Amino acid sequence: MNQKPTSSLVTPTYNWPKALELLLISVKNQTVLPNEVIIADDGSKPETTELIKKFEKDFPVPLIHVWHEDNGNQKPKIMNMAIAKAKYDYIIEIDGDIIMHPKFIEDHLNYAEKGIYLFGSRVNIQKEKLEEIFKQKITFFHFFSNGIKKRGRTLRIPFFMNFAKLHNKRSSKLRGCNMSFWRKDFIKVNGFNEGLVGWGVDDSELIQRLHNIGIQGKRLKNVGIVYHIYHKEQDKSHIHLNNAIEDEVREKKITFVEKGINQYL
Repeated sequence: MNQKPTSSLVTPTYNWPKALELLLISVKNQTVLPNEVIIADDGSKPETTELIKKFEKDFPVPLIHVWHEDNGNQKPKIMNMAIAKAKYDYIIEIDGDIIMHPKFIEDHLNYAEKGIYLFGSRVNIQKEKLEEIFKQKITFFHFFSNGIKKRGRTLRIPFFMNFAKLHNKRSSKLRGCNMSFWRKDFIKVNGFNEGLVGWGVDDSELIQRLHNIGIQGKRLKNVGIVYHIYHKEQDKSHIHLNNAIEDEVREKKITFVEKGINQYL
């Protein structure tokens, strides 16, 4: 393997400190730590700030809180602001409702290569398990854990990555809750598109622009394992508008968006 890149772990959050707490505990359990953790806070109330301050006291790496006022779902904007502050070469992105396997960061860094981005899947933690995981602060899961779905994805088998193919097109299996890319590639396409409306499509639209500049994808299978905490589905009433933007990006091979990370650099 090449020398591992330096990395910034970036996660969006919004008014769910209980989930963020488990995420941060799972950072502390990593076999290889990122160089910093940046929380992209889309306008949470003070409880989230208090939680982050509590963790800052003995956190093993710098823990940076980037916050803006709550003005509806502005995930692309807060993620651009957060990644603009990132000091390191490689960005690992997870959602704020994710618990990482202890080898999650190690896996992303092991398979990081110039000219590609990585994307992984997730194991779903079911609704009935929530009370228990929050009460007992559970961050370790395995194939036989109760209250999870897609348990085959809990199995870490790095050998399978010997057969991983490169993707020239965005995969339908792409999930923004588990992906990583080079910061300089992200800046080249001007980051997330702040012209998108409400929830959804921000990650896939970004990845489409990376493909348009010749970056390829590689899927992490049986490595880079994450557990997704159940929550109600987001409002998808705007999604057709965002899908139309992504379709245009794909058809016209658009590589650069007008409102992006350049506003904060």
